[in-house]
Amino acid sequence: MAYDVVLVPGDGVGPEVIAAARRILDATGVPLRWQVREAGRAAFERGGDALPAATLEAIRVAGACLKGPCETPPGSGLRNVNVALRRALGLFAGLRPCRLLPGVPSRYETVDLIVVRESTEDLYLGVEFARGEPATAELVRFLEEVAGIRVRDDSGISVKAISAFASERIVRFAFAQARARGRRKVTAGHKANIMKFTDGLFLEVARAVAAEHPDVAFEDRIIDALTMALVQRPEAFDVVVLPNLYGDIVSELCAGMVGGPGVVPWAHLGGGVGVFEPAHGPEPALAGTGRANPVAAILAGALLLRHLGEEGAGAAVEAAVEAVLAEGRVLPPELVAAGSGASADRVAAAVIARLGAGPRG
Repeated sequence: MAYDVVLVPGDGVGPEVIAAARRILDATGVPLRWQVREAGRAAFERGGDALPAATLEAIRVAGACLKGPCETPPGSGLRNVNVALRRALGLFAGLRPCRLLPGVPSRYETVDLIVVRESTEDLYLGVEFARGEPATAELVRFLEEVAGIRVRDDSGISVKAISAFASERIVRFAFAQARARGRRKVTAGHKANIMKFTDGLFLEVARAVAAEHPDVAFEDRIIDALTMALVQRPEAFDVVVLPNLYGDIVSELCAGMVGGPGVVPWAHLGGGVGVFEPAHGPEPALAGTGRANPVAAILAGALLLRHLGEEGAGAAVEAAVEAVLAEGRVLPPELVAAGSGASADRVAAAVIARLGAGPRG
């Protein structure tokens, strides 16, 4: 059976790294029917829409998408095309495996953890009030009346909303990931000691869900202490689940611990749909220079294969990437201490050479 997969090349280095990942996925022997669609600056310049409805519908129907990093062009009407895509598709969970790969420079010897980020609410809900606007002044008056707190008149205000529904959904997702990936512990990050009715609700729900999973250890950490502990002893963590803002920050922190976003994949999941992409941005200055790093995109492709149920093929791609990096002869420029490094095409060819022939899974 062939799988339908939407391919969104993206902007900047996106087309180069996504093409490299596609070659490798095809080389696994897993039958994939690619549907190329557009989003981002390229889509906006070609058709006046940075997030075409046809792209969204194709992803909904296929249930799987390999996506390059997309720019949000001025005049598109979108705050962020990537966030808008996830919101339109109901992708509530951000999954970022952060594992230190052989041959990648790092301050650490071992890092192997998974960050799970709730992606629909918190301060990223997008409810903001600008300084000096009548609605902001009205909100300031309301807060003083109801809460007895005087907010300065020259303030901008953002609303932080955390629901029991979204909290339960993301924590259950985190425990499901722990079980599926053989992880021993889930850690919930929060600031419930200060934000008692938002982060406090998240923590309350997390503890209730944890009680239903006695086979997986559970702990909670206040977010500032959690970030310190991650830096000091990353080996103490397995799956870390967080509300949206903290999840964004901790995802980047952990990516930095394993070599940066150029070697880290990112999955956005919800309702049976998965969008898989590299953690780095478009990096337009590197486009066409032969210096794009395809590792994160290739590993995103491996996550896509696992999403399709092709666990063996996904594992084979990851093992091939590790073998190439460990050997150290064909490395992308950002992983080379001196010299020019290899292009995305050369890295892809080296990974393909490490793959066995025929379908896996």
